[in-house]
Amino acid sequence: MSAQPETNPVPSHLRLLPWTEEGKPAYLSTRNTETFLSRLADRVEEQQIETAAVVLGLAKPMVEDSANLAASELRWVARRLIESLTELLTIAESRGQRIPPYEGGESEE
Repeated sequence: MSAQPETNPVPSHLRLLPWTEEGKPAYLSTRNTETFLSRLADRVEEQQIETAAVVLGLAKPMVEDSANLAASELRWVARRLIESLTELLTIAESRGQRIPPYEGGESEE
């Protein structure tokens, strides 16, 4: 009896990582398993989420009508908010890609 190659190999799942390599998106091929690098990515994502919450909490009073900030200070706040939002969108995209499709449901057209 000869060994036959698997006709339907397990597909490789690419996970978008929460950092870039030379300014380009970085991916991890996980085959849907937990690895050291996937756990590291999970920790980085959690830190980015916590940082975004802190930045938001600090920025809110800085943009109120009663705040007396210079234009350079407002630009600094805006940059921090943009950085945090960019990281959160990357996390959302990565997690969205890892959500399995509905089984047996009607597809949206």
